[in-house]
Amino acid sequence: MQVIILCGGKGTRLHEETGTRPKPLVEVGGKPILWHIMQIYAAAGYRDFVLCLGYLGHQIKDYFLHYDEMNSDFTINLKTQQRRMLRPHCENWNVTLVDTGQETQTAERLMRVLPYLKGERAMVTYGDGVADIDVRALVKYHRAQKKLGTVTGVRPASRFGELRMTGNLVTTFSEKPQVDDGWINGGFFVFERRFLTHYLQAGVMLERQPLERLAADRQLSIYRHEGFWRCMDTYRDWQSLNEQYASGDAPWLKGGTR
Repeated sequence: MQVIILCGGKGTRLHEETGTRPKPLVEVGGKPILWHIMQIYAAAGYRDFVLCLGYLGHQIKDYFLHYDEMNSDFTINLKTQQRRMLRPHCENWNVTLVDTGQETQTAERLMRVLPYLKGERAMVTYGDGVADIDVRALVKYHRAQKKLGTVTGVRPASRFGELRMTGNLVTTFSEKPQVDDGWINGGFFVFERRFLTHYLQAGVMLERQPLERLAADRQLSIYRHEGFWRCMDTYRDWQSLNEQYASGDAPWLKGGTR
């Protein structure tokens, strides 16, 4: 099964970093967050990726065109340009890079990569969110539900400390607790091809008419993920992910930081 990653947005809420590079290339622990997302799927055995490019997409193309050199030690003869890799480190991934337009909405981006999809279902996610999700369990759940789509529901951490009180006394203080009520869209979708060919339309966001219609048709199931999930939406989110990585605690990477 292929993994489609939406990489075309401008990331304006993280403008401190996205003014000169696309958000999927903004680094966490020295690696683009896109690399982290791909590692989540690769750890589960899914290594065939389709990237929907848009804003500054040529930089993402350049990253993968020079991936081997940028992630390995090598010797180069400047006259002949001959290169010898000293410690080659290259992921066994198949990466299809598709220019889906500068201003294209997410539903149409998916439409534009349909010619490159091989199977009867595909996984889809955003280019800025990581989680310690069990991808194999997600796929197994989707198949068992026999619906056209599955969305991963998450309960994010609150941005503010939570106070619990008795009278005028604070009984507990919890900094950035997980939200107890309600689930939000955490990405990490699984879709049958019929959704991708019959529900998508140009000029709209995936999260509006296509998913709203899918839900109205009772064809959208939810996979509840109770574990770690973070979206790198703002500068504060980016700082938080880097701090967590630097501390040696990156739960979205199986086996810790790399």
